[in-house]
Amino acid sequence: MFKLRYWSLLLVMALGFSCNFTEEIYLNDDGSGKLSINFDGSEMMDMAGDEMMKSGEKAIDSVISFKAFLAEKKDSIATLSPAEQAKLKKLEPFNLHMVVNPETKEMKFDMYSDFKHINEVGDAFNTFQEASSIGPGKQNQASPAGMGNQSTEVEYFFKANTFKRTARIVDSLLQQQSVDSLAGAEMFLSGSMYKLKYHFPRRVKSSSIEAATYSADGKTLFYEIDFLSYMKNPDTLNIEVELED
Repeated sequence: MFKLRYWSLLLVMALGFSCNFTEEIYLNDDGSGKLSINFDGSEMMDMAGDEMMKSGEKAIDSVISFKAFLAEKKDSIATLSPAEQAKLKKLEPFNLHMVVNPETKEMKFDMYSDFKHINEVGDAFNTFQEASSIGPGKQNQASPAGMGNQSTEVEYFFKANTFKRTARIVDSLLQQQSVDSLAGAEMFLSGSMYKLKYHFPRRVKSSSIEAATYSADGKTLFYEIDFLSYMKNPDTLNIEVELED
């Protein structure tokens, strides 16, 4: 439980600083695969690492199973509102690999899950942000910069040779509130990037994003955008990819 509280606190802190997110997908021909959200908060550790060492914080390298955590805390979770229970339920398929080392100034999170078919995968990035609510007293606490508020959603589609990632706004009022709240965080988040790294089972024939780059074998697509631009206009990462036969 201590590790979960510690991670929750670090995540809330990290989302207020310049950082990089990578949305990585390994996709098989049958639609199964693995999805992960990688977070690199090393820039924050450049500022906070020395203080953490002075306070005696130890390095952490551990894996957390949210399924096991939710099962362990099911009685206390049952006392929460249906909305809060649903929020926590979204974490169930995921594991979290957490590395925090004040001495080496390293801080990385990798929240990942295997899936049977990507068409069934939900918005992992929102789930990642909302995961900070698992700490004591975190329920109903807003995420930094107004993030993780479910004003948007992301859907994935894969059939035959076609892959799609589609983000859309589901609550325009909430989205505008989120955008307005970003004004106070722009200085901290100006260097942050959101990256796509998609591994396909076959070579990419074409992509709707002309600026995307590819691995030598043509099977991995790379693309990145300014994090603030993505938060303000989530459809900027909408992409359609056609694979070779």
